[in-house]
Amino acid sequence: MTGHKRFLFSCLTAACVLAAPHVASAEDRLLEEAVGFAGGIAYLGSGAPSLVIAGVRNGETAFAGFGEIRKGSGRTPDEHTLMRIASISKAFCGDLMGSMIVDGTIGVADPLAKHLGQDWTVPERGGRTLRLVDLVTQASGLPREVPNQTGGTTDDPFAGNTFELSRAELAKADPYLFPPGTGVFYSNWGYDLLGLALANAGGKPYGDLLAERVLTPLGLTDTRLKLAEGDADRTMQGHFFDGAPMPLVRSPETIGCAGGLYSSAADMMKFMAWHLGKDAAGDAQRTIDHAGWLWRDGLSPVSGIDDAGPMGMMTLGWVGVLPANDKPLMLNKTGGLQGQFSYVVMAPTRGVGVFVSINQFSVAGFNAMVAAANDLVAQLAPR
Repeated sequence: MTGHKRFLFSCLTAACVLAAPHVASAEDRLLEEAVGFAGGIAYLGSGAPSLVIAGVRNGETAFAGFGEIRKGSGRTPDEHTLMRIASISKAFCGDLMGSMIVDGTIGVADPLAKHLGQDWTVPERGGRTLRLVDLVTQASGLPREVPNQTGGTTDDPFAGNTFELSRAELAKADPYLFPPGTGVFYSNWGYDLLGLALANAGGKPYGDLLAERVLTPLGLTDTRLKLAEGDADRTMQGHFFDGAPMPLVRSPETIGCAGGLYSSAADMMKFMAWHLGKDAAGDAQRTIDHAGWLWRDGLSPVSGIDDAGPMGMMTLGWVGVLPANDKPLMLNKTGGLQGQFSYVVMAPTRGVGVFVSINQFSVAGFNAMVAAANDLVAQLAPR
């Protein structure tokens, strides 16, 4: 029995219902042991029915899964278990945007209005025009969600989020909380609009464009906006704060960029490995993706962006946390939807990344998984 398994079992002598974790073997044995140990600690602190954790270091990968994908199922998650990654979808949207900047399809500072069509009105505020870079760096000044949504139900909570509503709300005299580009306020609505703009610029529906430019080139066969037939059986069931199970629900096209994706730990390892890569073919896009397009200093307000560490800069879809104490520069993204919390964090200059996810809403569980992932990156990053 490996060290992390012995530790877990010794900690749970009073609750021996814990199933043995599923651990995928890795050539980097230190990475395997560290991922399993950190995951076990986070799982104990989460209170969730299940946790998955995956790590990448210098191209090597490791995975561990704990608990049950559904209460009472007896099925421990493996690296191909599907789960909602929610707002981590924004990092994928940033990659799509980066690819379109690199090949000249769009400009990073293009006005949003350029890519929405003539039937859209995009007001200014304080003499500032809303640009694509404002949307991707959470500097749009727009509210968190599209205002005045109605019609959502338990089984279809996003039914009221339509492009028709977005068009009507954006056309109002002053839809902003502050002038674009002058502050940061977390806005899913801004990313809804970004996804539509990219789709229009690329001449294809958002899902098709994302698959063509990001998912297929990286071999991400488990990452998708809509579950395929048979996928539900291998998908984690989320749970609310009180432990009540939450249904798998439809993701409309409108939220594809902001939070619509499902993925697996296997695909997230490929995703992180690409971002941490050094190949010449991907260098131009990685440079664009990881660049600090907006820095914290001088911004007002800064809200809703520090849940995994104090934001120092915003990149294309990632929150940049500057080096401090024993931690290197890290790019992170959190996500939460339908009873699933997920987190991905990378140290791009050190070749290390970690993905972790739990299937129950819990403040303590969220904090446990974020702390475990951040500490693991710091521990594994070469000095």
